[in-house]
Amino acid sequence: MLQPSVNPRLRIRNLQSPLAGPFSFDLEAGQCLTISGPSGAGKSLLLRMLCDLDPNTGEALLDGQPRAGMSAPAWRAAVVYQPAEAAWWLPTAGQHFKPEQMERVRELLPQLNLSPALLESDIGRLSTGERQRMALIRSLACKPQVLLLDEPTAALDPAAVAATERLLKKELAAGLSIVLVTHSESQAQTLGHHAMTMRDRRLVENGAAQ
Repeated sequence: MLQPSVNPRLRIRNLQSPLAGPFSFDLEAGQCLTISGPSGAGKSLLLRMLCDLDPNTGEALLDGQPRAGMSAPAWRAAVVYQPAEAAWWLPTAGQHFKPEQMERVRELLPQLNLSPALLESDIGRLSTGERQRMALIRSLACKPQVLLLDEPTAALDPAAVAATERLLKKELAAGLSIVLVTHSESQAQTLGHHAMTMRDRRLVENGAAQ
């Protein structure tokens, strides 16, 4: 288990569903927890429980405030989940952003080597890697306190991976907390402050199961 803190950004205690858990850990502001493990081990199930998309029991607190005392939309606005394959329901990427988010969007685009013209392109014409980076911009434009990332660089070439990691390091330095599912050991070392492994739908750290 991660070292306890008096006021962690995210505190998770005995979070579980019939499919996975229980999970317990603390995550500080500005820190990244990396989670590795084989496909099917339960990593995505954990992220979905953290953002309260799947039914679960246990305790989750954000800056000391219990999830039970927040509405589901308020929690999900602060604890944003980005799946490995993000959904797009409007014709262009730009239509998925609110007007008040556009200044932030245009600040983020060049950091991920993306052209502003892609905002107006048909989403189906974007490459998988472009959509994946655009999804990260969509997540960051929400200004979350905690970002849950499921393999955010899986479809990217080395240059795009490097750009993404630079941006995430910058966001961590600004206080964002990240739970990152990754199969890349180098990425875990680059971004992670703590590393855990998912085995048989339980988290393991330093060789000891919770």
